[in-house]
Amino acid sequence: MRTKALFLAALLGVAMPATQALGDADGEREALARLAHEIEALAPLVAQAEAQANPDARIRFRYDWLRRDLERVRAGIREHVDAPRAEPRKVEPLRGDYRR
Repeated sequence: MRTKALFLAALLGVAMPATQALGDADGEREALARLAHEIEALAPLVAQAEAQANPDARIRFRYDWLRRDLERVRAGIREHVDAPRAEPRKVEPLRGDYRR
């Protein structure tokens, strides 16, 4: 539970500057590009946490699910930043529960 709380706190810390960007489209795209970059920067932290995980634990954190969800979020941001304005698209839901 602590790992999930730390992850959410880190993600919110990264997201907060994005909400303070100027109201123009270029500012939004720049902030979103920074956010996508920060999500990519989480990969070494996820790998470090996974390396320190107890392999014999009864309940294990699903790092593969976390990586997949982070990649979905990053890809969605990149798609929005790189694409011209279009109608909303269907997005796969995140798994969200990383315990098994």
